[in-house]
Amino acid sequence: MNCSIAIQVLPEVEGEEVLRIVDKVIGYLKSTGLNVFVGPFETTIEGDFEQLMDILKHCQLICIEEGAPSVMSYVKISYKPRGRIWTIDEKVAKHHS
Repeated sequence: MNCSIAIQVLPEVEGEEVLRIVDKVIGYLKSTGLNVFVGPFETTIEGDFEQLMDILKHCQLICIEEGAPSVMSYVKISYKPRGRIWTIDEKVAKHHS
């Protein structure tokens, strides 16, 4: 594992529709089989850089396919091509026990 991405998708829709679409994106992220951590403002996923870039692209497409005319996303990427990054658990487990 050489990459971790935190993503917040903001589909341009009104009211509860935002939650419905965001839940679809989170469901997709969980379906990848990768380690996913859902937070109140963003969701973090760990894996291989190339795989995560494809997943990131698909998150945008889900929002559009679900009816949003546009989507804004805020993304943080930790990438270490020759080595290992700190895992989600290494960063936050001590705060959730």
